Amino acid sequence: MDTRRAFLRSLCFGRADDSAALVVVFLRGGADGLNLVVPEFEPEYRRLRPTLAVGKTLPLDERFGLHPGLEPIRPLFQDRRLAVVHAVGSDDDTRSHFEAQDLMERAGRPLEGASGGWLARHLRSKPGARGAIAAVAIGPTLPESLRGAPSACALESLEEVALPQASPAFTGALEVLYRAEGSGAGAAGQAALRLLERVNLAKEAKAPEGYPESGFGRSLREVARLLRADVGLEAACVDLGGWDTHFAQGPLFTSLVEDLAGGLAAFAKNLGPRMEKTLVVVMTEFGRRAYENATLGTDHGRGSVMFLLGGPTRGGRVVTRWPGLGEGALEGPGDLAVTIDYRDVLAEALEKAAGNPRTAEVFPSFNPTPRGLFA
Repeated sequence: MDTRRAFLRSLCFGRADDSAALVVVFLRGGADGLNLVVPEFEPEYRRLRPTLAVGKTLPLDERFGLHPGLEPIRPLFQDRRLAVVHAVGSDDDTRSHFEAQDLMERAGRPLEGASGGWLARHLRSKPGARGAIAAVAIGPTLPESLRGAPSACALESLEEVALPQASPAFTGALEVLYRAEGSGAGAAGQAALRLLERVNLAKEAKAPEGYPESGFGRSLREVARLLRADVGLEAACVDLGGWDTHFAQGPLFTSLVEDLAGGLAAFAKNLGPRMEKTLVVVMTEFGRRAYENATLGTDHGRGSVMFLLGGPTRGGRVVTRWPGLGEGALEGPGDLAVTIDYRDVLAEALEKAAGNPRTAEVFPSFNPTPRGLFA
């Protein structure tokens, strides 16, 4: 593909290269990483959580086990398509939802040169032009991570994209006009018409099945429809809220876990081979306190987990620098310490999976440590 054709293709469809699209799932409320991926080798775990400790986990390796509600994604781990990063988090120690989410989605502070969101800086700095539908957030508003992104929009469903059907007469008239304007305009015009057709076909196609009948399931289904339509989507954001489990954590947590696992498993199955060019990053603003509280819940903590699914992920592993749960190992009032900065994970994902070598522009004033997460 010559330079002009590559530029026109990226302008109308995005991703003229072979980089992976990023799907960022944010678990809002501070997900309990210790009960999502249980440190079975850690003797203090069950002592600190006599009521909330997960009874029987699904073994991942000789050290860690999955919450049983995550059973639908365990085969992805076994197939080495899913990886876990544990004891991961940010350098924010306020334990405030607002402060922690804002910092994590910006991936830095304005005084450090981090204007806008980290996904926005990625899309602005990545070589090549962005397409007309480069980034979407499934929901009523754009998250902070996409603030300042080119070609970004928030929508509840694909049906909100109001694109008129192009009649044969209209298409023919445009072809005549584009030919008169020259080959560059003609190629761009034809690509724009094909984009319109692909979005309309995606809207008309039967919605994929197997997703949970929840807001999260419907959101992932919409992202899958856009990716399968090949409209040039490079980044998508999906939220799953409700993880602020101060009270009676057990049943609420299990319901959230099952929703998360069911959605991710359906998404991977729905995309099929396209998962090789799609990377799902699951993250949360902070974890929960290592010990349960008096109301059978857990309070705000520090370290939690991230999941990586698809793309060039080196899966089948729990990557961690485990800090321990014993006396003297916990941080602050009793939290799992953060030993891996989440920006290490994101920077490596952008460089190795999303094809962006300019991670210094995405994470200014931060020097990431490679973790070997991607092939």
